[in-house]
Amino acid sequence: MKILVINCGSSSIKYQVFDMPSEKVLAKGVVEKIGLPDSFIKHEKMGFDKKVVNKDIPNHKVGINTVLECLLDPEMGCLHSINEIGAVGHRVVHAGEKYSGSVRITDSVIDALTECIHLAPLHNPPNIEGIRAMQALLPNVPQVAVFDTAFHQTMPEYSYMYALPYELYKKYAIRRYGFHGTSHRYVSALGAKLAGLDYNNSKIITCHLGNGSSLAAVKNGKSMDTSMGLTPIEGIMMGTRCGDLDIGAALTIANLEHLDIDGLSNLVNKKSGLRGISCISSDMRDIESAANEGNKNCILALEMFAYRVKKYIGAYTAAMGGVDLIVFTGGIGENDASTRGRIMENMEYLGIDFDFELNRTSRGTKMLSKPDSKVKVMVVETNEELVIAQDTFHLL
Repeated sequence: MKILVINCGSSSIKYQVFDMPSEKVLAKGVVEKIGLPDSFIKHEKMGFDKKVVNKDIPNHKVGINTVLECLLDPEMGCLHSINEIGAVGHRVVHAGEKYSGSVRITDSVIDALTECIHLAPLHNPPNIEGIRAMQALLPNVPQVAVFDTAFHQTMPEYSYMYALPYELYKKYAIRRYGFHGTSHRYVSALGAKLAGLDYNNSKIITCHLGNGSSLAAVKNGKSMDTSMGLTPIEGIMMGTRCGDLDIGAALTIANLEHLDIDGLSNLVNKKSGLRGISCISSDMRDIESAANEGNKNCILALEMFAYRVKKYIGAYTAAMGGVDLIVFTGGIGENDASTRGRIMENMEYLGIDFDFELNRTSRGTKMLSKPDSKVKVMVVETNEELVIAQDTFHLL
């Protein structure tokens, strides 16, 4: 079965085609700048050079139609007929408390996603638009929704509840949901397997570090806590998000700077984090380069980031009553040895014997702790698209 995996963002569409159950990737790409004058699609048929096609793509329906055109193209496509697509798997950010696993998409599922728009106003609308567009183009092909929040639905009530009036939870479902669930699920399971652990009898901390970052405490194969909350703002500092913040500080800033709700949202979502502290960039590579040249703000940004990750590792170790494995993943977690090294400094008290030299030279999925380390530390390359394809295949 050939499965098309779709990930619709507000102005982009990422996609991959898998041949299942072999899990072979046939083609992949991304549609960028949907609705903007300089929109384009970057497409790659595996084993061939990438192709960039500049085209006016005013909306997601046109974007998905453009994806199908590339997949059917005689030169760069991987399909002879659209009928070869046996199913479509969609990444969907938020399902609230409605689903604890992946589901086949029906009208009632779309209604549920619509009801959750207030929980993810930037993400659910394009997800729904992508589903609707694909239904119009492939009306007889089954589609599956794989939710970012689903893996974290196993969190206990004392973990996901906020200490706000309980009626707000009952009325609006205000609680911790967490995100990056597909990634946390994938890397924790694969990490346990590679480390020789019984996934269902283990204590694992997963660190998904990128422009958006979150940690999860995975005990006995289930998420018991995660750093992001109702929205992706909470937790550690990120590229442009502030992470944990005293609500009193937010109210004080709003008063002093005369900010309305939109202005405050823009401040904590787009102007804070690494960008806000470094004053130069949200990209860790730019910040490290400037820090190496002595930029004090960038040095501070790096110290703050590592400290906050380290603090969450300590908290989750306490919450689970220990830890067997720490996994790094995501753009920063997989590729930034310096950041991993800063986080792992002075962690010997936990039983970690980290191989700093190996960390500096390693690439890809690899164990970074020494063989006799009580707590294992490793990098696992995430593959959320593969999880979506697997869920879609097994569900159907």
